[in-house]
Amino acid sequence: LSILATEHSSLICDFLQLRFPYKSMAEIAKEVNGGDAQDLQSLLSSPARDFLVRNDGEQVKIDSLIGKKIGLYFSAAWCGPCQRFTPQLVEVYNELASKVGFEIVFVSGDEDEESFSDYFSKMPWLAVPFADSVTRDRLDGFFKVRGIPNLVMVDDHGKLLNENGVGVIRSYGADAYPFTPEKMKEIKEEEDRARREQTLSSLLVTPSRDFVISPDGNKVPVSELEGRTIGLLFSVASYSKCREFTPKLVEVYTKLKERTEDFEIVLISLEDDEESFNQDFKTKPWLALPFNDKSSSKLARHFMLSTLPTLVILGPDGKTRHMNVAEAIDDYGILPYPFTPEKFEELKEIEKAKIEAQTLESILVSGDLNYVLGKDGAKVLVSDLVGKNILMYFSAHWCPPCRAFTPKLVEVYKQIKERDEAFELIFISSDRDQESFDEYYSQMPWLALPFGDPRKESLARTFKVGGIPMLAALGQTGKTVTKEARDLVVAHGADAYPFTEERLKEIEAKYDEMAKEWPTKVKHVLHEEHELELSRIQVYVCDKCDEEGAIWSYHCDECDFDLHVKCALKEETKGNGDEAVKEGGGDPEDGWVCDGNVCTKA
Repeated sequence: LSILATEHSSLICDFLQLRFPYKSMAEIAKEVNGGDAQDLQSLLSSPARDFLVRNDGEQVKIDSLIGKKIGLYFSAAWCGPCQRFTPQLVEVYNELASKVGFEIVFVSGDEDEESFSDYFSKMPWLAVPFADSVTRDRLDGFFKVRGIPNLVMVDDHGKLLNENGVGVIRSYGADAYPFTPEKMKEIKEEEDRARREQTLSSLLVTPSRDFVISPDGNKVPVSELEGRTIGLLFSVASYSKCREFTPKLVEVYTKLKERTEDFEIVLISLEDDEESFNQDFKTKPWLALPFNDKSSSKLARHFMLSTLPTLVILGPDGKTRHMNVAEAIDDYGILPYPFTPEKFEELKEIEKAKIEAQTLESILVSGDLNYVLGKDGAKVLVSDLVGKNILMYFSAHWCPPCRAFTPKLVEVYKQIKERDEAFELIFISSDRDQESFDEYYSQMPWLALPFGDPRKESLARTFKVGGIPMLAALGQTGKTVTKEARDLVVAHGADAYPFTEERLKEIEAKYDEMAKEWPTKVKHVLHEEHELELSRIQVYVCDKCDEEGAIWSYHCDECDFDLHVKCALKEETKGNGDEAVKEGGGDPEDGWVCDGNVCTKA
């Protein structure tokens, strides 16, 4: 999701807002429509103005909006997502404005009138005049606008109906009118019913279309697909993960066709550029929904899409057999077919046997590639590493969290090496070019897989690398000890070595014993509102010294406030007159000795 949020933020963020709202529309509306509620006139007017404007300069009285549902559109010309969303909103507006009481009011975030005028010229609705910055700022504050595009739906009394208008329009278009909590509830109930009564036709056929298309442009009736096992492929051609997965899927699809299996794939493209869609689709062997088909977003919601690529499997009866087999195909190729529960049970047994048989050589040797690189560029044979405890470090120079974690890991690596020579770390790079790899690797004292080495992909699958930095620990037999070694390094440093369950139990026992000597609650001058309670928190940042802490914190859950034990137990007295305030570097409280992040009774 972190990668998706970067490359396809609109799609994923809208989906998550609709699927996991922090509060219901009714709750939000009730909250905003309380004591601060205003009527439409007071919301949109100013002492010198009782009108809005059109892009031709025409003035429209605010009173003319009585009886209508209004969308307040917070947007700006400089905002790329706004520029992409506005044409979709224009389409919905044109469909609704002539049929029902619906109007949109543009609230500009532009920095100059020329940009405002140029952007507004593309809009068929009304706007708060650019010159009235006071009203625009007041609306921003009243509706707590923290990002754009933002579309807030209100009624003609100025009462909030829906604060997620952008997500609603992207997902449901004009079908969501009048955008009320009751309408959203009705839509959700209809979606639930559709899942219960799902068929192939209910998924792929619309009132205006009963076909899918082939790469050569021919229309294939959906009825011809009835009775087959169908894969619905949600993908974006420009997204790297989809590009990496597609060749493997083409290979599996081709083999199934050669075996005359009754299987078909239908691409549900979420691409927003038609040329990119056409260029990609014409090279594929399967079918697709037409570009920009309204069913695409509907199907994404229906299957609760949360990652790309996703390959949903439908059985011959049109019912969902599996929500996403993309990872299984990536790992096992054709083996998961026909994607039944029984087949996945077989794969579990295969995976279990594979894990039991894992050795360092089985995961790091591939044909002639039987080595890694040393710091001097010399080849270090994998066979020379057998019998050592190994850390596999998936990282990249372009990744800020990786660059932040690497210095800590270097420190821990050196500490462990001083204690145990039978230890090594191997860097597996996701850098984009050799130069970046070389620059980043120059900061590291350990071994590395060569840049662009094909073993990286198989290692990423073996350790299920979904994001970086990621640190996996292997024991002396080559078996995986943990895939969560990064968290252990952050929490315990070199003390976590060799990252086994036994070692972690020892650490837990040590921390439990320490905590017996500490007070369960303390009052502190930096947080006088509430008592701080001794709490187990894996990783946090101390609100006194701004340094990272782990395991034990004096914590206020209500305020999300944390202090290191050493910071909480050092004497803090509020001073007046000649009294002083003892801060960070002061002496411990009588009877306590503080060492590093730990304070113990003297």
